[in-house]
Amino acid sequence: MSRKWSNKTLDDHRAERGEFVRQLLEQVGIQPAHGPQDGPYRWERPAPADPDIPPRPVLLLRAVAERQRWKAEYAAAQLATSGSPPTSHCSATDDQAA
Repeated sequence: MSRKWSNKTLDDHRAERGEFVRQLLEQVGIQPAHGPQDGPYRWERPAPADPDIPPRPVLLLRAVAERQRWKAEYAAAQLATSGSPPTSHCSATDDQAA
């Protein structure tokens, strides 16, 4: 659907969004813990008894904590560049009568 308007694939849009966020973080001096330049990555399915893999709840909690850190870094970068706090609720219909 997105190609109808911009002739870009979803991967192209994701790459542009990622680059925008990296530039914003760099602009305010926030260095991400890792980025695309740290690759290439090799993904493989772990064995059920692999001792190097933590239990699933630990993996999920780490993923949630990482997402929260990313969101906090992005919000801090937005605040530093705009001077006003980011809005948590944006709606195009808030000002219109129902």
